[in-house]
Amino acid sequence: MRPLDALGSIKLKLGVVIVAAVAVTVVVVTVGHRADLSPWVTGIAAAALALAVVQVLAHGMTSPLREMVAAARAMAQGDYGRRVTATSRDEVGELARAFNTMATELAEADRMRRDLVANVSHELRTPIGALRAVLENLVDGVARADHETLEAMLQQVERLGALVEQLLDLSKLESGAAPLEREPLAAHTLLDRAVGDWRAQAFGRGVEFGVSVDPPSLRLTGDEERLHQVLTNLVGNAVRHSPDRGCVHLLARGSNGRVRIEILDEGPGIDPTEAERVFERFYRSDHARASADGGAGLGLAIARWIVELHGGRIHAEAAAPHGCRIVVELPST
Repeated sequence: MRPLDALGSIKLKLGVVIVAAVAVTVVVVTVGHRADLSPWVTGIAAAALALAVVQVLAHGMTSPLREMVAAARAMAQGDYGRRVTATSRDEVGELARAFNTMATELAEADRMRRDLVANVSHELRTPIGALRAVLENLVDGVARADHETLEAMLQQVERLGALVEQLLDLSKLESGAAPLEREPLAAHTLLDRAVGDWRAQAFGRGVEFGVSVDPPSLRLTGDEERLHQVLTNLVGNAVRHSPDRGCVHLLARGSNGRVRIEILDEGPGIDPTEAERVFERFYRSDHARASADGGAGLGLAIARWIVELHGGRIHAEAAAPHGCRIVVELPST
């Protein structure tokens, strides 16, 4: 029971409690005087009733604090599912709502931590298992150390190295230890460079590129290597998801002091419920797809951090009639 929840200030609530206690005391004393009761009896009755009223009113004021204490103790034991009833409109109610927000964020951080450990273990286990199998065959004399075997081992080592490099890169970005070297850049040059990195692989599958910049002289300010890292990753994803003889479109245009870059593919598209989660570490929209077909699931997480460090934003959306559109918005200066 919280009879004072409608009041918007803790000071006002304390005032109401004091006034109620005084009013009860005055009423009891007046009744006792008229009934010609002993002052001791009247005083004791007045104090008891006043304390009862204060207890009822104060209980509702302090119950969110008691709930927060219980929830904090549960969090210390790893239970992040506890929430506080936040119906009050005063400062305690604001604290309760902030506590619930913090608890939600901690629960999400704990989920991501568990996912990170599980996914890193999985990503490391696959190449390590492959290397172990090959080495056991070499030791047992089942296989020979020929060029083909050594090349397969080298690929697994390179895969391990790429994963570690991506993890270190993401850690630097998240901690702010990767400063940006901003300089004026031509949007057309950025797009052409990203396309050039994937043109050979796309040519083998008949995938074509379309690049459009409006106006052609569009420029922006940013770290060239970091933005190239973003665009190369996005173009690579678009090429992998596009069907054979498909087309990947890169569009850039300026508006209201910002540059909007779009990468569109003609693949199966993306579920709207997964549009935000694809930028989480190790998340893959196609869980059945082998990790070797699409990397470790860190590229989009790294891209998001780089874009946000530039003061921009990135999001994914379905493209009509099919395919996926990744939109990067960056400040032009």
